[in-house]
Amino acid sequence: MSVGKVWLVGAGPGDAGLFTLKGLEVLNQAEVVVYDSLVGQGVLTKIPDSARLIYVGKRADKHTLPQEEINQVLLREAQKGYRVVRLKGGDPFLFGRGGEELELLTEHGIPYEVVPGVTSSLAVPAYNGIPVTHRDFCSSLHIITGHRRAGKEYDINFRALAETRGTLVFLMGVAALHDICQGLLNADMDPQMPAAILQKGTTAGQKKIVATVSTLEDEVKRQGIETPAIIVVGKVCALADEFGWYERLPLMGWKVLVTRPKNRSSRTTELLREKGAEVLELPSIRTVALEDQSRLYQALDEIRKYQWAVFTSPTGAEIFFEELKKHHTDIRSLFGLKLAAIGQGTRKVLEDRGLLVDLMPEVYDGDSLGEVLAAQLQGGEHILLPRAQKGNENLVKLMEKAGGIVDDIPTYETVYESSRIIDIQKEIEKNQIDCVVFTSASTVKGFAESVGSADYAGLTAACIGKQTKAAADAFGMETYMAEKATIEELIRLVEEIKEKKERE
Repeated sequence: MSVGKVWLVGAGPGDAGLFTLKGLEVLNQAEVVVYDSLVGQGVLTKIPDSARLIYVGKRADKHTLPQEEINQVLLREAQKGYRVVRLKGGDPFLFGRGGEELELLTEHGIPYEVVPGVTSSLAVPAYNGIPVTHRDFCSSLHIITGHRRAGKEYDINFRALAETRGTLVFLMGVAALHDICQGLLNADMDPQMPAAILQKGTTAGQKKIVATVSTLEDEVKRQGIETPAIIVVGKVCALADEFGWYERLPLMGWKVLVTRPKNRSSRTTELLREKGAEVLELPSIRTVALEDQSRLYQALDEIRKYQWAVFTSPTGAEIFFEELKKHHTDIRSLFGLKLAAIGQGTRKVLEDRGLLVDLMPEVYDGDSLGEVLAAQLQGGEHILLPRAQKGNENLVKLMEKAGGIVDDIPTYETVYESSRIIDIQKEIEKNQIDCVVFTSASTVKGFAESVGSADYAGLTAACIGKQTKAAADAFGMETYMAEKATIEELIRLVEEIKEKKERE
């Protein structure tokens, strides 16, 4: 077997939107991913299903594996011929011990690349309204590790730092806050120098405490802080309230779980992130085209007998057109066929292929479509219904009651999925999820299937329609329903839920 290769990839500070394009490109091709606890959950969900995972979690003094063993893991996996991604929080070379990991690889002739990441020393202050440089306040920036080895004194020249009059950023320094502040004061730094501690920057857990070098420690004791956090010292900290843009976004501080299938979640995720939410994409279902499409092919052979084709989901519409092509048939064969669809997403799939929808109900569900289509039927019309294996049975009954002759043809099945990286049950139990977004009853059922026997009573669910809400209600969730079954209305609903909870 040929020798593999290692990529050291910086995952950034937490917000998945700050993960680099090259990092994502490399990650998508990984066969083995070695990751730690500082990698944001949003980035972890981007790891391909085909990659083997090796967790080497490191935080403060709690190491799953010592650094020397991590180095050996990278070497062993590369020697087996794998494409290995070492996924690290922040940037691999900024106190990430990336250099140590490369030493062993270099010694054994293993090829490697380094993909820089957005470092928390710049991104976290930026998300808190603190520009680390500003021509009116400072002309230099200094990044210092606040971590020290057990039983060792700080090897930091505080006087030299104080005399730079620049912005000081201390990473991994929460446990040493007293020593850092005292060291700067002992070096004759102005006690009124603005200082800040910034918790879990770029995520839903973001929190800032702005004070002075002499008062920051007391403020932290009073207000509390969680790790990971960074310490910033310098006049630029005084700009935090004036320039604090992220906290003004309506969904800042909320972690929202999106359960849509991967190929359907991008628009939902994009809109939520625009509003400031930390989005966790964990698809609870996956749609798979059936191998046996003989019934659909038979219907396509007899397509002229149909007066209506009914599409109940974007997936159903897309698979129909994929199979149409495999059948060596094109859309000209649909001439004269009337089209009915549920929802804007389904309509868009049809319109993207140059087909305008003749009928779409105001309420986007199967019952509503059945009612409005039944009103159009004279009796005796043949209706083609290519859809999921388990669809709304009442839709067929309503059309048949009005005299329609329905060929209900399953073209795909819905498969439940669960995350192999993130323990959603634990997230729920620790109240880490502020809201779950459900776009269908099947996503609710898939979510419950993947989570297991959790207590859903405290879980807030934003639902796209009646059937989805009913499914979430059955699990005892605190449910809310969008006014219209569109993604935009669903996002607006999440905003309204947050506003309501903040008033309570």
